Amino acid sequence: MEEEAHRQLDDFLRRLRDERRASNHTVVSYRRDLERWFAFCVAQGLNTWSAVRPQQVRAYVAERHRAGLSSRSLARVLSALRGFHADLVKRGLTADNPARGVRAPKAPKALPRVLDVDQIASLLDTPAEQALDVRDLAMWELFYSSGLRLSELVGLDRHDIDLRERLARVRHGKGGKDRVLPIGRKACAALERWLDERAVRAAPEEAALFVGSRGRRLSPRAVQLRLEQWRKRRAFDQRLHPHLLRHSFASHLLEGSGDLRAVQELLGHSQISTTQIYTHLDFQRLAAVYDQAHPRARKKQET
Repeated sequence: MEEEAHRQLDDFLRRLRDERRASNHTVVSYRRDLERWFAFCVAQGLNTWSAVRPQQVRAYVAERHRAGLSSRSLARVLSALRGFHADLVKRGLTADNPARGVRAPKAPKALPRVLDVDQIASLLDTPAEQALDVRDLAMWELFYSSGLRLSELVGLDRHDIDLRERLARVRHGKGGKDRVLPIGRKACAALERWLDERAVRAAPEEAALFVGSRGRRLSPRAVQLRLEQWRKRRAFDQRLHPHLLRHSFASHLLEGSGDLRAVQELLGHSQISTTQIYTHLDFQRLAAVYDQAHPRARKKQET
């Protein structure tokens, strides 16, 4: 197998570079992955590429997984294998693609990062230095008060906010569902200050609640950039993004209430399993407190 099979591998990589115009980075990555695959097949005593079966591909993925390769890296390896074997099928050199139905193991779902209460206070208690800071503080307060998505916040119109009833109507949220959300006391106060500013800034025909310096509806990107500016101003070590405020809202609300169903409704999740990730996050925090506080869990202090 070695000489002929390796020549076919080289031919594939050459076409990938010359005909498909793949980047040099892609070609180098594919070569590295396919050379390892080739060595594995030789060690398995396979004589031709047509002798490869899905079980050999699964065995190879399992071997690489045991060696510590991440799920994302394994998905990249499988992409290289599928591309190579699909090319062999297309050129009539093999009948089937043994990597076609093989999937990489799922990566464990990462827990969302959140700000603690002191970090939230550091952000939201920042004094407004200029008119647009008033708007920004109203946005940050509303994110944290009501758990909005970025798209939902920029989609709000002036009439979606009822400060007397302290309610916000989110129209056509994710999944096309409307929902009515409570607005906290401090968020209402921040919105009242912004509405005074908005009255002299918004274009006459503009319905948007949050507008930019030209009086038009803010874009999602503009909100992200403003929050990054606030991060620098407050010297936060970690990156700030709108969803971090939504995550913090959910985590702090669940920690204080324990009512998973209520948090699900407020976030607009269609499945309770999506909301349960905050339960894991809360447990992680409790476990850390336990490790620090319980006399049988604490590490012995050095003497």
